[in-house]
Amino acid sequence: MAPMIELRHLRTLLALRDTGSLVEAAERVHLTQSALSHQLKDLENRIDSALFVRKSRPVAFTRTGTRLLALAEQVLPQVRAAERDVARLAGTEHGRLHMAIECHSCFQWLMPTVDHFRDHWPEVEIDIPTGHHFDPLPALAREQLDLVITADPQPIEGIHYAPLFRYEGLLAVARQHALARQRCVHPEMLGDQTLITYPVEQSRLDVFTQFLRPAGVAPAEIRTAELTIMMMQLVASGRGVCALPSWALTEYLERDYVSAVPLGEGGMWSTLYAALRENTREAPWMQDFLRTARDTSFAVLSGIRPADGDAAVSA
Repeated sequence: MAPMIELRHLRTLLALRDTGSLVEAAERVHLTQSALSHQLKDLENRIDSALFVRKSRPVAFTRTGTRLLALAEQVLPQVRAAERDVARLAGTEHGRLHMAIECHSCFQWLMPTVDHFRDHWPEVEIDIPTGHHFDPLPALAREQLDLVITADPQPIEGIHYAPLFRYEGLLAVARQHALARQRCVHPEMLGDQTLITYPVEQSRLDVFTQFLRPAGVAPAEIRTAELTIMMMQLVASGRGVCALPSWALTEYLERDYVSAVPLGEGGMWSTLYAALRENTREAPWMQDFLRTARDTSFAVLSGIRPADGDAAVSA
């Protein structure tokens, strides 16, 4: 006889609560919406009680649903901790995690990820070296690094790219800027604009590779700034526009400091990857770091989507 409540049910309920919709919850747990609805209906039949109010948005849970959410919050962390302990008992707990970030705005979710991971894997040596004068991905292949956060996977032998999440790039403009009134921005609209970017190669910036270059458009001028807050100050004062991940703009949009407009009719979406060597990808501590990174990202960032787990890339 099948158990009345299974761990998959609890994970699905948490995803439904956190996303507020069946569609987004299905993406989070890598199910179709139909499969997720069937799973929830199956659980309701097993316990003979409704879990949430249909057609409510955001989802409103019944007393039964709320009780099972409390159970999920209690049980799932214990299961996760037990999995870590089992890995340690198997003698695979030691490791080194030296990482580099090819994303200037990643620290918002990466630092809480590292803090959480360190609490559970104190045996793993963690470092984020600074001041490198070499490309991170080749350094990863040479074992100078162990993980690289990147949105630009390169075909390097022995390197595996694990997708973390998908994110949308938005164009930040001054509140009074003419583009702020547009439903979306088309490439030619940036032909007379000053584009503010981080000081990296254009080949590593989605706004060039996915948006401008395919349309044969170049901005009138390019200006660089090291820090996101410096970019926002330039944008707010009308001295240029810039394309950034939606999560990097959240606090500035909430303060009504700047406006943001989608890039293109369907938006400009990219995938962020964790690059690691094939010989470390199955290590329990590495798998736990990837899972922690995904969980933390969805907890602290808004506007991101799950990446297809089958989209992992290996050279």
